[in-house]
Amino acid sequence: MAKLKFALVSPEASVFEGEVDHVICPGSEGEFGVLPGHAPFMSTLKTGVLRVLDGAGERRFSIEGGFADVSAAGLTILAERAAPLA
Repeated sequence: MAKLKFALVSPEASVFEGEVDHVICPGSEGEFGVLPGHAPFMSTLKTGVLRVLDGAGERRFSIEGGFADVSAAGLTILAERAAPLA
């Protein structure tokens, strides 16, 4: 099955980078998901929890605002702040 190239970046550091199955984002207009092969678009993000699903596992990150950029190369999130949740 195809994987989605995903990068989560904050001004301080690259928080996460890898190939995943699905990312669920807290968009400013509502939550949205991105899968491999998604149509290109950009969205602003609100403060909330970003969920990254890969296989049976899930990683969660707290983010504070930013932008999501979906392109043919994958998903890049530029967050004002981002940190892994336990």
